[in-house]
Amino acid sequence: MEQKQPELVVMAAGMGSRYGGLKQVDPIGPGGENVLDYSVFDAVRAGFGKVVFVIRRDIEDVFRERIGRRIERHVPCAYVHQELDALPAGFTVPEGRVKPWGTAHAALCARDAVGSSFAVINADDFYGAAAFREVARYLRSADASDRTGDYCMVGYRLDHTLSEHGHVSRGICSVTPDGYLTGIVERTRIQRFADAIKCALEGGDWEVLAPDTIVSMNIWGFTHEFFGHLEQAFRAFIATHGHDPQAEAYLPAVVDGAMRTGQARVRVLRTDAQWFGVTYQEDRATAQRAVRELVALGHYPERLWG
Repeated sequence: MEQKQPELVVMAAGMGSRYGGLKQVDPIGPGGENVLDYSVFDAVRAGFGKVVFVIRRDIEDVFRERIGRRIERHVPCAYVHQELDALPAGFTVPEGRVKPWGTAHAALCARDAVGSSFAVINADDFYGAAAFREVARYLRSADASDRTGDYCMVGYRLDHTLSEHGHVSRGICSVTPDGYLTGIVERTRIQRFADAIKCALEGGDWEVLAPDTIVSMNIWGFTHEFFGHLEQAFRAFIATHGHDPQAEAYLPAVVDGAMRTGQARVRVLRTDAQWFGVTYQEDRATAQRAVRELVALGHYPERLWG
C-alpha cells in the first residue's frame, strides 16, 4: 500500500486580531512573500502533500486573495472555518460568548479535511526548514510502523524565540533524558532583560529562565487518530468550562491529557534554528532582515514560488 503524504494544518483564524488588522499577510520576502509562504514552502519541500487552512469566515476572501491563490498553484489546499458554532453535536454557543474556543478547537475544525498524519502550526511563526523535515520524517516513520499515540513536537531554545519588541508567551517544556515530553507549562509574560531572560509570576515576582530552556512554538506532528483525543477533550472542556466567556481549550492541554492517561507519547525534536514571527508590528522589520540573510545564503530563492 502506498504511504500517504503527511498534511499540514495551519491555524490562521486568529490572524488580524493579534496584530491589529490582517497584517500577517504583509510581505517580508523580496518577492512579496509573507511568513506563511515560507512555512508552506518548507513543508512542501519536506514532503507534505496538502495544506489545510483553518480561518474565520470573515477573513476568507482576503486570505484567499493574498495567500491562498498563489499557494494553490503548488500544493492542494483546503479551507475550513473556525467559528463559535462549530461545536460537537449536542452543544450550543453559550449566551454572551464572543471569544474563540482556542487552539484545540482550531485543530479539531480541520478533522474532515485531513486524510492522513498531519502537522499543526501557527500561521504567523517562521519555524525554519529543518523543523518541517524532522516532523515529516517522524510522521512517515510512525505511519510505516502503524504506531498510534506516537506524536512529536519541535522544541526550540528559549533564547532563539524572543521578540525584541516586548514580552511573549511560551510553553516551557519538561523533557526526559531520552527526549520525550513530560509536560508543558504555559508562561504568558517572558522577556529578555539586560541581565537575563525572565518570566513574570503571579504576585509580581520574576523567575530567571535559562537561555537553553526548551519551549514549544506550536509545531506538532500527529497521527490521524489524534482527532479522537481532540474531540473527547473538547467535549469535556465545553461541558466543564463552556459557561466561562474567557476560557479556551489549548492544544498542549489535550496532548498533556493524552500523555497522562498513557494514550500518547511525544518525541521532542530539538532544533537550534532561530524562530521569528510577527507578534508585534515592529517585528516585521526583524523578519525582513532575517529572510534577506537566508536568501543571500541560498536557503531560499529570491522569488519563493517562481
